[in-house]
Amino acid sequence: MKKFGKKGLGLLYGVLLFSFSTYAMLDTFVIPHPMQSVDINAIAETTSTSGIKESVEAAIQSKLGNNTDTTVENDSTTTASENTDTTVETATSIDGGTVIGQYSDSKTSITLKQYREYDSNIYVADVTVSDASDLKTALANNTYGRNITDTTSDMAANNNAVLAINGDYYGARQSGYVIRNSKLYRDTSGNRDALVIQKNGEFKFVSESETSASELLQDGALQAFSFGPVLLNNGEISVGENDEVGMAMASNPRTAIGYLGNNHYVFVVSDGRTSESAGLSLYELASFMKELGVKDAYNLDGGGSSTMVFKGEIINNPTTSGRSGEERAVSDIVYIGGES
Repeated sequence: MKKFGKKGLGLLYGVLLFSFSTYAMLDTFVIPHPMQSVDINAIAETTSTSGIKESVEAAIQSKLGNNTDTTVENDSTTTASENTDTTVETATSIDGGTVIGQYSDSKTSITLKQYREYDSNIYVADVTVSDASDLKTALANNTYGRNITDTTSDMAANNNAVLAINGDYYGARQSGYVIRNSKLYRDTSGNRDALVIQKNGEFKFVSESETSASELLQDGALQAFSFGPVLLNNGEISVGENDEVGMAMASNPRTAIGYLGNNHYVFVVSDGRTSESAGLSLYELASFMKELGVKDAYNLDGGGSSTMVFKGEIINNPTTSGRSGEERAVSDIVYIGGES
């Protein structure tokens, strides 16, 4: 009886341990946890190859239904809106690449290009906005919290986005500053270099260990992302040839955002982990963006998360868990909205 009793207790202990471990894993990675944003007022009170290239281009043109001439000049231009008589002046466009899509309205001008570099397909949206507030972010299900996710394409559709890329996937971590559209959601330092997009449209890189999120918000931050690393700082490459995010492979799908000046930005997404595209290292990504003339650039969540949506179509080839063409659900997007 005693022997049986010990076995029974051991079995019971094992079942309880397994149950607890399973719940902990589900709670951490699966069960949605909506959370409140940070009350800034309360904080203030307490703290003062050509074949591949052509086939991919053809597929994208088919998606977009774009049969127009894809050649554009690289001079400063004024592009007429597709739906209105208003125009927006664009900055000098970036060099190279093949134009695969365009959009403009009274506030925004977007030229979408495809490049073939580093044995990979790279997609670049050349964006000029009238005001930095036109560069927006959105949360999955319009809710801040852990394990609350949606695909980039669904979030883009829900927010009337003309252009969207995945963000920093804040929900995969319990620390790191989260400021979205001038609202502070998380002020817990992740000890990373964060990207702050300021009211004047410029990029600012800050160490989370040295500057509080509430201070950034009080200084007028529109957005703050905590992923990284910084790729370019004032035109200089900020990563080494062997730098990588955590334990990731050297060549990956990538998502990044860059600033050229005067409300002129680039959204960059590269394919990877497929027979058509090897993917980029961080150093290759930084070097590519420097060649575009980008002044400041920041790496966002990549790998299976990397997705670009333009006019309702997925432009790149997302790769999730080895499955090509499948989007990964993420926490947030960066997007440019169309006129309603």
